[in-house]
This record gives sequence, structure tokens and C-alpha cells, in this order.
Amino acid sequence: MASVNVDLVLDPVCPWCWLGHRYWRSAQALVPHIAVETVLRPFQLDGSIPKAGLPYQAYMKARIGEDAQGRFKAMRAHLEAAGPEAGIVFNFDEITIRPNTMDAHRLIRWAGSPKSPPGAQDRMARRLFELYFEEARDIGDRALLAEAAADCGMDAALVTALLASNADVDAVRGEIDTAARMGVRGVPCFLIEGRYALVGAQEAETIADALRQVAGAKARGELDARD
Repeated sequence: MASVNVDLVLDPVCPWCWLGHRYWRSAQALVPHIAVETVLRPFQLDGSIPKAGLPYQAYMKARIGEDAQGRFKAMRAHLEAAGPEAGIVFNFDEITIRPNTMDAHRLIRWAGSPKSPPGAQDRMARRLFELYFEEARDIGDRALLAEAAADCGMDAALVTALLASNADVDAVRGEIDTAARMGVRGVPCFLIEGRYALVGAQEAETIADALRQVAGAKARGELDARD
């Protein structure tokens, strides 16, 4: 079959994105005969948060509102139940800071650079999810981000210098704006071949089936016929 290009749009403070990222990896294992090229793209659930972050519990209560507290608790219960099967532990009660994720997105972008080790972008996203949801650490902290970069085989000193600058801030914002113009309103979002979208933490088999269909259509030249 033909290869398939996928843009996975996510935010590392979104618990559904971590679940979706896990399902995505499982989906690829279900279709080993399809070459899948994945690029992680940025999305900010709330870009207005200050660089220092905000107290997590107070922020979530204010953002959700009293009327939605019941639905929020139900969502947490679902995530905490679904997480272990996907190899995830959500420690929501331990989280103290809701960070601004711009620097985390810059780091994910650099991890996807040709100069970074192969697979670094996927490992970086996974490490940021672990740091935030399992270890309850502040992924807005630049020292922690440099440490995460080193864990993923990147040059921590270079990352530290880049984080201290405005490198790629405009590029990340541009990608977020592009996703919005394409209709992305929530994450995770799987953009397949730039024209088909799967939104939400879809099950692995659902994602794998979409890959099979698109790969087959691409191999038959049907996608080209629609251009």
C-alpha cells in the first residue's frame, strides 16, 4: 500500500491527547504494512495562561464552572479507568500548576527537526505527558524541559539557549492558526493526508481502519483524482 502522512495535533496538558497518542501508537502496530509518516503539531487549549502558570485546582474550577463540575468528575473517572489499559496513570490530584505550553510546543517542534535523533519527537511528547500527568511536574519550567530534551537524546545546552530566546514562537503560533483555519477546534486531532480528520481519543482499531482506507485510496490514485 501507499504511505500515509498524518499530522497529529495535540497539547501536552490535554489528558485525552495522551490517551490518543497511546492509541495512535497501537494503531500503527495494527497496520505494519503501511508506511506512516507522523508529524506532531501544536494546539493550545489556553494560550492566555501566563508564563509562570496558574494554580491548577483553582484554574480548573474557574474554567469549568460550577454547573459542569459533575461532568468534569465523570470525565476524570473515565480517564482514570481507561488509562491503565493504555499504560497510563493519571495523577490529577497531584498536579499543582497549569502551565502555558508554548515552550513545551517549541521543544516538541525542535525534537522533530532533522538534526534531532530519529523518533525524538514521539519520545518527547510521551515524556512531557509523563512529566505532567504521572509525575505532576511543571512542564512550563525551562530547566525541566531541558532535562526532558536530554532524556530524549537532544542537546540540553542548545535547548536551554533556544528556550531563553524567542526562537520559533511565531512558527508555533502560525501552526496553531493554520490548524484553526483547517477547522481544528479540539484535540487530539488526526489529520490524514491533509484532508481527512479523526477528532478525539479514537480507539486504535478505528484509527487503523482509517489508515487502511486512506492508504488503499491513495494507492489506487483516488486521492490524486480529487485534487
